Amino acid sequence: MTQPYPGPGGPQPFRQPYPVPHRPGPYQPVPYQPVPPRYRPLRKIALVSIVLMGLTAVAAVVQSALMWSSYDEVKRFVYGLLSEEEVDRAVGSIAGTGPLLNLVSYLLMGTAIAFLIWLWQARENTEFLRSPLAPRPIVQDGQPHRHGTGWIVGSWFVPILQFWYPLQIVQDVTAASEPPEQPGAARHGPVRTLLYGWWATWTGFWVILVGGGVLAFLAFIVWIVRLVDAADTADATGDYVDIYDLQDFMVRVALAVNIGFTVATLLLIAAGVTASLLLLRVTRWQHDQATTPPAAAVAPPPEPPQYAPRYNNPGPTFPSYGPDQR
Repeated sequence: MTQPYPGPGGPQPFRQPYPVPHRPGPYQPVPYQPVPPRYRPLRKIALVSIVLMGLTAVAAVVQSALMWSSYDEVKRFVYGLLSEEEVDRAVGSIAGTGPLLNLVSYLLMGTAIAFLIWLWQARENTEFLRSPLAPRPIVQDGQPHRHGTGWIVGSWFVPILQFWYPLQIVQDVTAASEPPEQPGAARHGPVRTLLYGWWATWTGFWVILVGGGVLAFLAFIVWIVRLVDAADTADATGDYVDIYDLQDFMVRVALAVNIGFTVATLLLIAAGVTASLLLLRVTRWQHDQATTPPAAAVAPPPEPPQYAPRYNNPGPTFPSYGPDQR
């Protein structure tokens, strides 16, 4: 449609502007696309966890040896048989073992962090191994994991539940990682032994370490109460304070602490060995399934080319005549 409008050269035709195409607004809903699972190699974090387990065990062994080497001085200190110089040396020795004990705590914390990172990534890898993206997808009935992802970390800190929830989580990850050609490998045989051996020794280590520390603290409180009671009795009767039995009690407490820490160290070593073997087994299982295609999917070797003859047209054929048909 054109309409005249005045212009410098006279009436000019007016043209309808081109229609502006419709453009969506800046805030358009985008359909949610779930992030597909992916495989994360576990070898490096598994090796870091194993190295930290070994260092923790070595530090615990050194700490236990230092505690036994100072046991005689502790007895003499309790019985009041040390001179002032020996007391100063004993106090310095005890103060020197403090940083080593802190080193064991720091190594335990680092080992726990590395192990939880490995466990989290191994759990995510099981989702990849069950997806169609895997070279050999694992087909399992039902839900392979009994607990949600948040329990991977939270299960270790919830009272009472921490005695079996972490074991179930590691069990589920191990079972979901077993090769398809070895069904039940995670529930029987050496893997089952490693799994329950690790959990029994690890739980025993913490029970002795935490329970022994609490009992030693309570024993010290009982010793102070008995000492104050003996002093009050002596003041009332005018007799001297007999603390020989109290000294024997403290010596027995020190001996129990040394024995408990030694047993806990042995359990820690056993837990580190079994956990290391379990980490290596699960890591190898997942790596093999994520990187090795099934045998049927492997392309056969190419066949050698078949060369056709240079002249493949035999040409026209002529009938043969006998001597009587000439």
